[in-house]
Amino acid sequence: MNTNDYNTGQTIFYLTFLFAELPSQLLSKWFGPDRWIPIQMVSWSLVAACQAFIKGKGGFFATRAMLGLLEGGFIPDTILFLSFWYKSKELPIRLSYFWVTYEATSIVSAFLAFGFLHIRMSDGTGGWRYLFALEGLITGLIGIVAAFWMPASPTQTAGKFRGKDGWFNEHEEKIMVNRVLRDDPSKGGMHNRQPVTPKLLWQALKDYDMWPIYILGLSWCIPNTPATSYISLELKSLGFSTFHTNLLTIPAYVIFIINLLLWTWISERFNQRLLLGIGAEIWALVLLIALELLPADSSTWARWILLVLLIAMPYVHAIIVAITSRNAGSVRTRTVASAVYNMMVQASNIIGNNVSPTCLFFWLGSLLLTIISDLP
Repeated sequence: MNTNDYNTGQTIFYLTFLFAELPSQLLSKWFGPDRWIPIQMVSWSLVAACQAFIKGKGGFFATRAMLGLLEGGFIPDTILFLSFWYKSKELPIRLSYFWVTYEATSIVSAFLAFGFLHIRMSDGTGGWRYLFALEGLITGLIGIVAAFWMPASPTQTAGKFRGKDGWFNEHEEKIMVNRVLRDDPSKGGMHNRQPVTPKLLWQALKDYDMWPIYILGLSWCIPNTPATSYISLELKSLGFSTFHTNLLTIPAYVIFIINLLLWTWISERFNQRLLLGIGAEIWALVLLIALELLPADSSTWARWILLVLLIAMPYVHAIIVAITSRNAGSVRTRTVASAVYNMMVQASNIIGNNVSPTCLFFWLGSLLLTIISDLP
């Protein structure tokens, strides 16, 4: 396999992920995210573990497609679940915690990869097979725990594994429900297992007030997508070993986490959101220009620093996702809009991975759209 094969696999993953977003979200609304999310996790953990048995491009492409289909919708499903519990001003920081854990697993995976890649199997192949098997096992176990641990709503926490009295008494449950409904009365419009009918789906899709947010999702993260997707291959091309490459990706994830928490906190503290998105795009522009102008014979460490800072670009995803939820105006629109926004984000990943020379063009479009959206 070569770089083109890897890129094809990534594109297959993002395409299937994109097309699974909305159907998965509709199933989650019908069955309840407390049921659907564990099913997703256990299902994709099995496929992830099966990557240990890949023997060629066909197996790689097949597992990437299955992972995309099964993981698609997980993020909007999680957003829907969290919206049952938190007010609109509380949601962004909770979502940032969610993405912190996502990036933290990347750091843990880098250390695991460093260890497992030192293992050699009897046929001479690398220990990456053990790595895939272990990561799939861990996800599967968490999914099984979630199946018994996740409650349907703040008023439905009682259960065999959560205690017969639940997590809250009746007075606390009333407080939790009332505070959420006072913040957004539309959340009382549908119960948590009420499906979105085709008519309601169409009404949500034609809500044009949400379309600028979808376009932001299509454009804002394109500038750093190639660097994020190909950091390992780029570092290996600079002469770093496989072991050192895995360790050298860790600083990017650490800075990413710091930026994520800091910028999300600033957005709520100063009640300013899209303006921060402009700052993120300017951050990306400066680094893209520096990478473009960097001489070919320059220090590999200089290129590594620029790549790390580009990957660690301030991540406004949690802020925009919260904007999507906050501006939905109804449960049906929140359900559909969260999925459509994430579909746009996956489309941006596909564009970024396949049309990387146009990063500056998309950066400019994203910057202009963010400025226009922020106008009164």
